[in-house]
Amino acid sequence: MYKKYLNEKANFDLLTHIGIICLVVVIAGLFGWFYEYIFYFFNGGMKEFYWRGGNFLPWINIYAYGALGIYFLTFRYRKNPLKVFLLSFLICGILEFLSGYVMYTFFDGWRCWDYNKEIWNFGNIGGFVCLRSVTFFGLSGLLLIYLIVPLCYALARKLNKKVFLGITFTLFAIVMFDELYNLIFARILHTPRASSVYKKLGFKFVKF
Repeated sequence: MYKKYLNEKANFDLLTHIGIICLVVVIAGLFGWFYEYIFYFFNGGMKEFYWRGGNFLPWINIYAYGALGIYFLTFRYRKNPLKVFLLSFLICGILEFLSGYVMYTFFDGWRCWDYNKEIWNFGNIGGFVCLRSVTFFGLSGLLLIYLIVPLCYALARKLNKKVFLGITFTLFAIVMFDELYNLIFARILHTPRASSVYKKLGFKFVKF
């Protein structure tokens, strides 16, 4: 089955492929949240855990965007792990730098991360990107292409199509509602965002 994944085209219909992409988005954002949850525990001296991201759910959007970039730009090279790693390294490095730079430049110095204040920040460029982060993203690209995507494909083949689409579309819709609410609707409606709710509940947030 794995050889088939590496050597043959997926041959999924459009809706099933969209369902797979939805599942990748959910998993990648969740994976990123757990990575940052663990990393900032060590970065803070292993004294307390910090909630990361701006959503109610444990999901961070930039990891989902990076995963989509990796999936669409490296899948064709899946028989060459080194190329997948290097492309993932570059894709996520560029995404991270541009995202950080745009937020800092156009939103009054706003930062969601700052490698100037973090451990293992060698190769740091303006606090927006560092060698440790892009190396991790390169390795995560390998995890995505050689483990997560094959598992998503296997699930799509094993489950009934309606069941698979029902699960993936529902998960994606829940995550996107959470994201859009905290990013847009809460500001318009002047309702509590996840960060303010969690702060009142006593959750710790990283301050830059």
